[in-house]
Amino acid sequence: MTDTVDAVVVGAGVVGLAIARALALAGQEVIILEAADAFGTETSARNSEVIHAGIYYPQDSLKARHCVAGRRALYRFCAEHGVTAKRCGKLIVATDEQEAATLVRIAAAARVNGLTGEDDSLRPLTADEAHALEPEIACTAALFSPATGIVDSHGFMLALLGDAEAGGAMIAYHSRLESAAVTPEGLHLQVATEDGGMELLARRVVNSAGLSAPAVARRIAGVPEAAVPQPYLAKGNYFGLSGRPPFRHLIYPVPVPGGLGTHATIDLGGRVRFGPDVEWVEELDYRVDPARAESFYAAIRRYWPALPDGALQPDYSGIRPKITPPGAAAADFVIQGPEGHGVPGLVNLFGIESPGLTSSLSIADEVVERLGLGRA
Repeated sequence: MTDTVDAVVVGAGVVGLAIARALALAGQEVIILEAADAFGTETSARNSEVIHAGIYYPQDSLKARHCVAGRRALYRFCAEHGVTAKRCGKLIVATDEQEAATLVRIAAAARVNGLTGEDDSLRPLTADEAHALEPEIACTAALFSPATGIVDSHGFMLALLGDAEAGGAMIAYHSRLESAAVTPEGLHLQVATEDGGMELLARRVVNSAGLSAPAVARRIAGVPEAAVPQPYLAKGNYFGLSGRPPFRHLIYPVPVPGGLGTHATIDLGGRVRFGPDVEWVEELDYRVDPARAESFYAAIRRYWPALPDGALQPDYSGIRPKITPPGAAAADFVIQGPEGHGVPGLVNLFGIESPGLTSSLSIADEVVERLGLGRA
């Protein structure tokens, strides 16, 4: 027997949950398919939990637009739902004159992206002013971002799922989309489950499978191969700091190719960790090689010279769902509707890496609009 449903969301990461919530709020009957045994077990659970301000991204890109709008929505959502979020602010620090010139370009890009208000505009700092905020920092200049923060990502996802379920959505764990075919009534889905399998007929399907999104798209009949990007895996390793936390704010160096540099983040308990770095890998492997600490010490000591020997301990890692290879410019988010692949009622999401967590509520609004349902 085939069950009919308004919408199916493939993937219960933070973006998938935000989309399921938005669809439920739009009056849709929603089923969330998640291959794992819990929500948010991959990229959504293995990141810095940073609420990004929207500083670095190219003008008019999806990343820029959704980061800024999503950040504002995220702070509101957390306040309304009792999810812990803290505007701790961050310093972007330059350690030489060349990097100081980069700060000027970063500040200009932030203004173009809409960071112009009192609560989110970047403030240039001299070395003395940066040192007054963070006495252990060594820099030639800095930018202060008051809008950057940290969030309880698990609590956020739990609240998203709660809203979705309150709107009638259901989540099915251990459920893997095996195939989908286009019919006059919608997409006919074959789903593998612990009990053998199920069939669903969905008027709308959203592929928000994160690392697996390209593979899921290839299981949907009618999606041309040319419409599915080649996936690449960029592993980010984190090292925790033993001893007294030296910072009250997040500390970021100027960006590096493939990421934002080996930065210092603070969790909601005040614990400091460093990362992520960029390690291109061929398969999912979340082990952190202790030997990578050597490069961490060198990178961190550019802005924190007093980092003691032996203070870094392997912590955890995450893997970014890249859609461009090593050495290529970072890709924008891809939100691909029928105009991009030709399958009615289907939206594919590719390359939803950082700032995906920050952007999730705004991305969800766009997906709902792309599906012809207006804004949630």
